[in-house]
Amino acid sequence: MDECGRAERHSRLSLVFVLATVMIDAMGIGLIMPVMPGLITGVQGGTLAQAAVWGGVLSTVFAVMQFLFSPVLGSLSDAVGRRPVLLVSLFVMALDYLIMALAGTMWLLLLGRILGGITAATHSTAGAYIADISPPEKKAANFGLLGAAFGAGFVLGPLMGGLLGELGTRAPFYAAAVLVLANFTLGWFVMGETVQDKNRRPFDWRRANPFGAFRAVGRIPGVKPLLWVYFLYSVAIYVYPAIWAYFTLERFGWQPQVIGLSLAVYGISMALVQGWLLRYTVIWFGERRTVIWGQLFEFIALGILAFISSGTLALLLIPVSALGAVVQPALQGMMAQAVEDNQQGELQGVVTAVNALAMILSPLMMTAVFARFTGEGAGLYLPGAPFLLALLMMAIGCAVFLRSKTSVA
Repeated sequence: MDECGRAERHSRLSLVFVLATVMIDAMGIGLIMPVMPGLITGVQGGTLAQAAVWGGVLSTVFAVMQFLFSPVLGSLSDAVGRRPVLLVSLFVMALDYLIMALAGTMWLLLLGRILGGITAATHSTAGAYIADISPPEKKAANFGLLGAAFGAGFVLGPLMGGLLGELGTRAPFYAAAVLVLANFTLGWFVMGETVQDKNRRPFDWRRANPFGAFRAVGRIPGVKPLLWVYFLYSVAIYVYPAIWAYFTLERFGWQPQVIGLSLAVYGISMALVQGWLLRYTVIWFGERRTVIWGQLFEFIALGILAFISSGTLALLLIPVSALGAVVQPALQGMMAQAVEDNQQGELQGVVTAVNALAMILSPLMMTAVFARFTGEGAGLYLPGAPFLLALLMMAIGCAVFLRSKTSVA
């Protein structure tokens, strides 16, 4: 094999490693869901309701850490490189899973979720790596690959956690630690560095904290409205993981097996849309029209789900809803084209932090609306009310997008 062929193969393996890292990040979110109630009650005793309260605390801490540290790791990768940030984060992630596996107190579980949220913030560094290796016309399609990897992790995480949970509440964490160490080993040998002197930028805490990073990136022409659209869309789209299990149980009487199957179908559909369909829609329509069409399909799905009474129709709507998954990577591609090469890590850190903030706010909003319209004394019984709120937020984001001025077609 000649030098050019070896370099191309090495580059492909580096991409595989980065996509695997994102997939493992996503798996880590869902991996613990099936065993967390049993793990918490096993550690501290108490009732299932008390365990649910602790579970909410652990989930919120994870999302808050991801919000705070995504810009930090993104900016750090602009300074020291993508490779060391990803490899160190993976090593700490493996230690985190071992802490969770061995934890005998709630405080150790809390420490594990703090470390987990920080290490999961490497999505920003992975996004910066994709921006580094992608020509402008392929940025959106390659960000779609990241979305597809996340979708695959969304499917595999709960499945793996449920299967391994049969061996005990600690088994999924040991398996995850082994998986992370295997990916760390792959990255150690195959990942190349994309940050060179020409696109390196000194680390600055004033820009690395989430609020400073928001201000710095928001000053770039055309990026601020796109960040608002990304945020509003993310809050809206997280209506699905926030209330889907409660909504389908209330409306259709679905059992956990059917709920799990429907979520798996959504994850697979999203992975296909972002990993395969997106590259063609960007060629056919361009990034801007792709965002508009994706939101249109989401409008249709949310509007129908708000008033639906057929569980079969709800299942059939899942692929239609998944067509909206083109929106986020298309927006990322537009923003990545608007910033300088030495700002890619900072930008992706902000994007990941915006996503984490949406993950914090959306469940609180959507579950509160669901409770308001299904609880005792509800003036209007409407289990699908959260979908109407999501539709409203997405409509506001679409209006902002249509009024925004950008040079990207």
